[in-house]
Amino acid sequence: MAVQAQATEHINPYEVALRQYDRAVAYLDLPAGIKTFLRYPKRELSVNFPVRMDNGDIRMFSGYRVHHNTVLGPSKGGIRYAPRVDIDEVRALAMWMTWKCALVNLPYGGAKGGVVCDPYTMSQNELERLTRRYATEIILFISPHGDIPAPDMGTNAQTMAWIMDTYSMTVGYSVPAIVTGKPINVGGSQGRTEATGRGVIICMDEALRRGGHTNPSEIRVAIQGFGNVGTYAAKHAYDLGYKIIAISDVTGGYYNGKGLDIDDVMAYTRTSQHHQLAGYPNADPISNEELLALECDVLAPCALENQLTGDNAANIKAFLVVEGANGPTTPEADDILFSKGVEIIPDILANAGGVTVSYFEWVQGLQSFFWDVEEVNRQLRRVLIRAYDDVVQTRDQYEVDMRTAAQITAIKRVGDATRTRGIYP
Repeated sequence: MAVQAQATEHINPYEVALRQYDRAVAYLDLPAGIKTFLRYPKRELSVNFPVRMDNGDIRMFSGYRVHHNTVLGPSKGGIRYAPRVDIDEVRALAMWMTWKCALVNLPYGGAKGGVVCDPYTMSQNELERLTRRYATEIILFISPHGDIPAPDMGTNAQTMAWIMDTYSMTVGYSVPAIVTGKPINVGGSQGRTEATGRGVIICMDEALRRGGHTNPSEIRVAIQGFGNVGTYAAKHAYDLGYKIIAISDVTGGYYNGKGLDIDDVMAYTRTSQHHQLAGYPNADPISNEELLALECDVLAPCALENQLTGDNAANIKAFLVVEGANGPTTPEADDILFSKGVEIIPDILANAGGVTVSYFEWVQGLQSFFWDVEEVNRQLRRVLIRAYDDVVQTRDQYEVDMRTAAQITAIKRVGDATRTRGIYP
């Protein structure tokens, strides 16, 4: 799980996504109607459904599934289980998925889903019943050629297996390609679990290399969030020789100026309650705000939206921010960090590793032909470095920051495809 700054609760992520879009699309010579079209979600579904709890009570839950755009192909996006999920958060995440997929040249549009719940207070049986009922409610929205869900915060490979089984039982035959991020023994891909975190570090390493920083042991990295993304980002960076000086999750932050042993941290979380960092003995406890403001070289926010804001951006001391989370930086923080000379590798590039390997999994599932992990990682690096090159080229052409460059690149691809396809009818 991730740490959320208390001071940023009022920030609407969909408004942030729209402001980012408006900044970027202003550079493009697209018809006004297409610019407007790309601001809107294609379709939205809200559902309310009952789940029988272990004590026999029946409890109501609310969920969402949003398709932002399908011009480039079927929509793709994760499903989030969290207490504060709302429709605007899902809209924002779906829009960012559209740009993310376009940026790395995947034949997908963007989607996202969510259920308002706290998965860490529910039993495995309750989560299974909730997941199967939610899957049934959104089944008119999802299909292996129309909309392919994946894991996100609060969900995992087991969640995807339940959705796959529910869909397959409904249609009467097994459909592995209905979801990605599944366990390997039911059609998942090698390397998918680690892919988002690995991709964050591929982009970080590339940015540092281009900046002349070629000795990983000299680079101090602070990672906010130690869920799936933060854990595997920390692990890959650690294996490459980077010094991870701080990590955090919902229970708090932990700092060791000499560098954390990430293998030891991961071993601790595997045996701790809820797989969290609480009580980790080999580091000093720090607050979330202290972690964000640490003396470090790289800051990787791998938690929730709106972590770097106009209130705290001036305190950031890292010279490179690599966004493992979706939407962790507000436009006000972007402006402050840009004025300070801080480079930001934006979310739609830095955390695109997950959807990239999800695409590989989808293709493997459709073909029933599977790759080994070395091939998956080789192809992942190829896709991300190519996308990085595209963003740098756009940045230099338009003389903008990396986020705006990434969005210009992505929006142009979707906009051009819209013009080519035409407006039906």
